[in-house]
This record gives sequence, structure tokens and C-alpha cells, in this order.
Amino acid sequence: MGGSSPCASCKLLRRRCVKDCIFAPYFPSDDPQKFAIVHKVFGASNVSKMLQELPVHQRADAVSSLVYEANARVRDPVYGCVGAISFLQNQVSQLEMQLAVAQAEILCFQMQQEPNLPTHQIDQVDKSFLQSTNNFDDNNIPQYLSFASSSNVIQDPLKRESLWT
Repeated sequence: MGGSSPCASCKLLRRRCVKDCIFAPYFPSDDPQKFAIVHKVFGASNVSKMLQELPVHQRADAVSSLVYEANARVRDPVYGCVGAISFLQNQVSQLEMQLAVAQAEILCFQMQQEPNLPTHQIDQVDKSFLQSTNNFDDNNIPQYLSFASSSNVIQDPLKRESLWT
């Protein structure tokens, strides 16, 4: 307990905050929402047990993770933070795809500047370039050579607020 004010957990649970309260260093009284959401998702008893089992130097990181997961779990009760991670991984994959298409377009434009190369050699350069950038197999190459326009930039359909709040 810092000073005379009880920590956020003791305030919420309506109990006296003792000197060695396990929650006090991590849930200050000026941020009651932080403990409230963790308590709602995990329960005070479970959080207390988790913190007691950890060495003191790891507890702050554990509380940070619990707060993140609790916020994610409130926003997405089924998947929690795994849903956010999956969304970001899909976004990275789509952006990698767009990058490969853009690189293929650049290569095509560069090849148009070189009129001396025979067309069968340009096709080989395109295939080898695409295979080296993203390990595409030969069956998928034609669909990526259709060169999407720059208006196909993927927008973030799930604009979300921070999970850390």
C-alpha cells in the first residue's frame, strides 16, 4: 500500500489494504479500471495465486499481460488476444502479397525499358522473381501476374482501439 490510499483491488473488493498487499504495486488506486477488468475476466483469487507463484521481478510483466489479455477478452470473448494476433497475421500476409505484386509490376516496367530481351526470357525472369520473393508454386503464378492496380490497397476493416487501455 502506497501512502494512506488503498490499492485499486482492495478498493474494488472493499477490504483493508495491508502493507504487503500483493496487488498494491501493480494496481495503483489512481487506475481502478485496470484491476476491474482483470478481476472481471480472471477473478481476484486467481490473479493473486498467479502473482504469488511468480518471482517478484516477473510480476509486473505478468500483470501487463493479464491486462492486455483481459482487454482483448472483453472485446472478443471467444478468441481474446489470439483473435487480434490472427487478424494482424492475415494483414501481414495480404501486405506481403501486395508487395510481391508491386515488385512484379516494377519488374515488368523495367523489362519494358529493355527491348533487347526476347519475350520467353522475360517470362522466365518474371517466374523466377515471383518464386524468389514469396515461394509461390508454378500453379499460382498466373494469378499474380495479372497485376492488381494500386487502388487494391487493403484497408483496416476492424479499426480497433488499443488493447492496453
